[in-house]
Amino acid sequence: MLAAGCTVPGTTPDDDRPVVLTTFTVLADVTRVVAGDRVRVESLLEPGAEVHGYEPTPGDLRRAGEADLVLDNGLGLEAWFEQFLEDVDAPRVVLSDGVATVDIAADAAAGLPNPHAWMSPVEMRVYVANAAEALTDLDPEGAATFAANAEAYDAELRRLHESTLEQLAAVPTAQRVLVTCEGAFSYLARDVGLEEQYLWPVNAEQQATPRRVAAVTDLVADRGVPAVFCESTVSDEAMQQVAAATGAAFGGTLYVDSLSAPDGPVPTYLELVQHDVDLVVAGLTGDAG
Repeated sequence: MLAAGCTVPGTTPDDDRPVVLTTFTVLADVTRVVAGDRVRVESLLEPGAEVHGYEPTPGDLRRAGEADLVLDNGLGLEAWFEQFLEDVDAPRVVLSDGVATVDIAADAAAGLPNPHAWMSPVEMRVYVANAAEALTDLDPEGAATFAANAEAYDAELRRLHESTLEQLAAVPTAQRVLVTCEGAFSYLARDVGLEEQYLWPVNAEQQATPRRVAAVTDLVADRGVPAVFCESTVSDEAMQQVAAATGAAFGGTLYVDSLSAPDGPVPTYLELVQHDVDLVVAGLTGDAG
C-alpha cells in the first residue's frame, strides 16, 4: 500500500485508460490506490503546492477538458474550483461527501465546515468509499478491483487510527494540546483526543494577527505546552516567535495540504499521517529533537 506514491505513472501515446483528475496530491494518491492500474490518475497541483489559494493555469483547463472524471475535496477547500469547472464537461465527485464535519470555531470563517477532513484516517475512509463508487461509475468492469482495493485500504486506515491512539497514549493528559499554524487538525484532534490550537483557521486567511499570536503564546506558556508545530506549505515565522517567547520547542514541520516528491518524507497519504503523528508524539512527550 505504501508503495503507491504521488507521481503519475508513466504513460504512452496509446494509453487509452480513462483519465481521473484530482485537485491535489493527497487525493491523487488515495484514488490511485483504489484505482489500481485501470485508470490514469493525475493531480492538478504538484507536490509541495498550497491548495487553498491556487490559481489555475490554461494548461490546467486543458487537462480538465481531457479528463473523464474530476475529483475534489469540497468543504470550501478549493475556493478557485467552482469557476474552474464552468468549462469542464467531465463528471465531478466531491470525495468529502458524507464526512462528519467539524466547524471552524474562530475568525471570519467561524461556523463553516473545516475542509481538512482527510487528516483523520477515520474520515478518510469516507473518501475511499466515495472514490471506489466514482471509479465504478466511470469503469463498471473494474468494480470488483475497486471494491477489493478500497476494502484493503480501509483496513490500512483502521490500523493507522488504532496505532495513532496507541502512540498518543504516551502523551500525558495535560500535554495533549496540538498547537499549529493552520487549524488543519480539527478532525484528527477530535478522533484521537487532542485539543487543537492554531494561529489561523485556514491558509486562505493565513495572516496571523498580533492578537492571535499573543493569545496562542499565552496559552502555550500557561499550559506548559512542550512543543509547537507548523505546516509545510506556509512560513513558520510566527510560530517560531511563539516558541521563542514561551520556551516551547519547535516540534517540526507537519504535512497537510500536499505530499512530498517520491524521494521526500511523505510520498503517500499513509506516510503523511504517520510522519505527523510521530512528530506530534515526540514533541508532546518532550522528545522533539
